[in-house]
Amino acid sequence: MSVPADAAMILLETVAVTLTSAAGAVNVLRGVSLRMAAGETASLIGPSGSGKTTLLMTAAGLVRPSAGHVEVAGTDLSALDEDGLARFRRDAVGIVFQGFHLVPTMTALENVALPLEFAGRRAAFEIAAESLAAVGLAARCEHYPAELSGGEQQRVALARAFAAAPKLILADEPTGNLDGATGKQVMDLLFRLAEERGTTLLLVTHELDLARRAQRIIELADGKIVRDSARPLAAAAAR
Repeated sequence: MSVPADAAMILLETVAVTLTSAAGAVNVLRGVSLRMAAGETASLIGPSGSGKTTLLMTAAGLVRPSAGHVEVAGTDLSALDEDGLARFRRDAVGIVFQGFHLVPTMTALENVALPLEFAGRRAAFEIAAESLAAVGLAARCEHYPAELSGGEQQRVALARAFAAAPKLILADEPTGNLDGATGKQVMDLLFRLAEERGTTLLLVTHELDLARRAQRIIELADGKIVRDSARPLAAAAAR
């Protein structure tokens, strides 16, 4: 999916998300506006319940806004039905969660190849093998998730997210289940792959040290963006 160089990769305009519960309506996002350029990296920070994950999932088309406009990779998400949103994610977005979400009965290679096969990609297993090699797991292709460490499982998840060459990677607390040293290795890979491939990266994290590795730090509180700090590219490169 091609996106013009001057187009926004993510464009949110006064987006609101209101969820209903037994206690009544909950305003999760309150008029959020955000623009990210192609190839940009940004971190979302803020206290639990501030709306970080909801914002991320809205950009993925997994949460529909109650109001406002969402455009991602040149696509108006409100114009798509559920099947259209699924195809959009398949073609344009890679998602990395805190949990690894690997199929336990499939090898690492099969896990990475699975979405490629669903997309009808030729040479799905060859692409998957190359993606695993890019995250240092060429020797672990035939291993099942239970035979891999937590860090290796998250690297398989990274390989899967990048395998289809998405324009956008959305990462929700990708180091939340990892120890400090392993988490740093995973983040090194995430930022390196995004930089090498010119992929836009939006990262949710509670860890300020990780947030500082991005070019922008966007802080949410009570469903609103309260601070958006752009960092000089040279400073981000020196992370």
